[in-house]
Amino acid sequence: MNVDAAWILIDTTLKVGLGGVIAISAAWLFQRSRQMKQLPQVAQRKLEILESISGSVGQVNHHFAKYSALVIESTRFGNAWPSVRRLELESINEVLVKEFDQLADAEAKLLMLGEKTMERTLRLYAAKIALFRKQVYVGRADISDQEIAELKSGIMKLREQFYELLSKRYDRLL
Repeated sequence: MNVDAAWILIDTTLKVGLGGVIAISAAWLFQRSRQMKQLPQVAQRKLEILESISGSVGQVNHHFAKYSALVIESTRFGNAWPSVRRLELESINEVLVKEFDQLADAEAKLLMLGEKTMERTLRLYAAKIALFRKQVYVGRADISDQEIAELKSGIMKLREQFYELLSKRYDRLL
């Protein structure tokens, strides 16, 4: 084999090899750019889920605040409590019960995201609200304002813990 033929063979081999390297590099860069675009979409979806959970908990808290104000009022007034307020309490109670369905959905979403600590805190928050409803009710006169305040304080602490965990997770995703 003469030198010219060897040179052509080496030149062709280098060009084919360089073309292969360029093709593989381009494919790798294209795939990586697609993955980088998908990561923000996944993070954005997680943010949306966390925001919907926050909204659900906010709704429950709002309705619980209404419920607790009315039921506390009923314990203070006893039999002198107006029947119109009793009807208002019944209406708020029905709404609060429906909102608990949203809390169950929120717990499921948290488990789906792998957020077990947040889910546990949310479950405890809901359980404390249920306990409050069992211990503070219309017609109960033997419960003190101090006992009611302690029950509400425990609920609010769990709510704050939940929102603190949620906020930290939300900030990490941003």
